[in-house]
Amino acid sequence: MSALIAPSILSADFANLERDLGAIATADYAHVDVMDNHFVPNLTLGLPIFERLVQVSPVPIDAHLMIADPDRWAPGYAEAGAASVTFHAEAATAPVRLARELRRLGSRAGLALRPATSVEPFLDLLPEFDMLLVMTVEPGFGGQSFIEGTLPKIRRIRDAVSEAGLDVWIQVDGGVSRATIERAAEAGANVFVAGSAVYGAENIPEEIAALRALAEGHAH
Repeated sequence: MSALIAPSILSADFANLERDLGAIATADYAHVDVMDNHFVPNLTLGLPIFERLVQVSPVPIDAHLMIADPDRWAPGYAEAGAASVTFHAEAATAPVRLARELRRLGSRAGLALRPATSVEPFLDLLPEFDMLLVMTVEPGFGGQSFIEGTLPKIRRIRDAVSEAGLDVWIQVDGGVSRATIERAAEAGANVFVAGSAVYGAENIPEEIAALRALAEGHAH
């Protein structure tokens, strides 16, 4: 399974988002964090801006909805053209129904778990999702340090996915850099969200390539 790199535009220049999307044209996805100042204590962007980003991005958009009531709002992001829409387990009322709706609308369906959220209640439901996102920091802000205690959860998900013979991707988001990506890949992740590590690099394409190579060296 190849490693996929999804730079987070949370670390981009919000006054130059089209330019900074162009800078990550060698990535696999652009990770767009939608925050509502309710589910997390931060506010980023909403559907009108998101729709425009889909139109100008050189790579598919991976939407990460850190919002309350995703059952109501998430389908709009699939309709706007997101290649993947991830919502939080802690915020969704009917996660399976929502995942099925996202798939019906043509998007991959992702389920996100905060660092302290157990994956066990969802292991029997893995076929309903295309991706599980293990937050490796508390959601809401960029530039945080990777939480090592999330690695066992990644391993449990990878073991369950492998045992069931499923093609469910495992994404990690938070503190991903050259210093941490190998451990996350070894634990079983295959999709890596990196914000400050990519946008803070002197040469963004080189950094994306370096992260991909490090992760693929430890891929499952």
